[in-house]
Amino acid sequence: MTSSSSRPEAGVRAPVDVVLARAVESIDETTSLPGGTSWEPKWDGYRLLAAVDADRGTTLWSRRGTDLTAAFPDIAAAVDQQVPAGTVVDGEVVVWAGERLDFAALQRRVASPRSAARLAREQPANLVAFDVLAAGDVDLRREPFAQRRARLEQLGSMWRPPLTLSPITQDQAVAATWFRDLAAAGIEGLVAKGADQLYRGGQRDWLKVKQRSVLDVVCAAVVGPLDRPSVVVAGLPIDGALKIVGRTVPLSPLAARELARVLTAADPDDHPWPAVVSSATVNGFGANREPVTLTRVQPLVVEVSADVAWSGRSFRHPLRYVRVRPELHPDEVSPPSTTA
Repeated sequence: MTSSSSRPEAGVRAPVDVVLARAVESIDETTSLPGGTSWEPKWDGYRLLAAVDADRGTTLWSRRGTDLTAAFPDIAAAVDQQVPAGTVVDGEVVVWAGERLDFAALQRRVASPRSAARLAREQPANLVAFDVLAAGDVDLRREPFAQRRARLEQLGSMWRPPLTLSPITQDQAVAATWFRDLAAAGIEGLVAKGADQLYRGGQRDWLKVKQRSVLDVVCAAVVGPLDRPSVVVAGLPIDGALKIVGRTVPLSPLAARELARVLTAADPDDHPWPAVVSSATVNGFGANREPVTLTRVQPLVVEVSADVAWSGRSFRHPLRYVRVRPELHPDEVSPPSTTA
């Protein structure tokens, strides 16, 4: 293994920019990609580049260029043993808890690299590979996706866990079945790729369709003034108290007007939430650690759309506001299941 300061030179010098995916609303919007569309599951994990150099060994890199080798020693060891030098593989590192993906286990790995060996024994990780950037010290990024996938399948034909290939299909009906049935395992949706697409790091050339469900949450605060709210702060009863579990994307002008009509200022001395929060102190409040001032309101029920990234205590991704539910009392709202 290499130190965190060294970088492999395997035809592609990792870390590099990875291809990203642009969100669309339905599978039908993904069918016209160059060369024909292939679909893969959208894994709920950490994007990972695994790079192997003959002299410097194996290093693992996040999509933002962070060295994660120390956090995933089990993956690094497996790559070292099973992937030839001169290779850079793109994939997703995941952890399974029974039959469902456990994103919180990944977060513990990254947050506590000194405990990574113990955590690897307790909850082993898996690398699900879906692309290859280099093989045999040859840069493959200017090869079409269909050829890169064929090369990846050659590389992975003899792999053993914790290394595996992401399933792929060119059949839209199969993709639709995956989209419907795999959500129970925590699969977020589908990623669509065109057979003729090159690997253009930093570009949103791929498409993603995320599984979403509609549910009720308690709005006990907003961001912005009472008459012009910009974001709903969502709460759910957890451990006997109303906890902040997430927030919505910015409201449309129409949604903001609708919500403003039913908002009532709360008594600050009789409210379960603080006046100022940040992601450093509150789960589900995004990646921005800067403090955000809340406009606290009398709790009311609103309907939101959420993806499958529910940890049991918070939503990892922003919610989408749907409508007010005045016929419901906040006491009628309960958290979603983590197993459905």
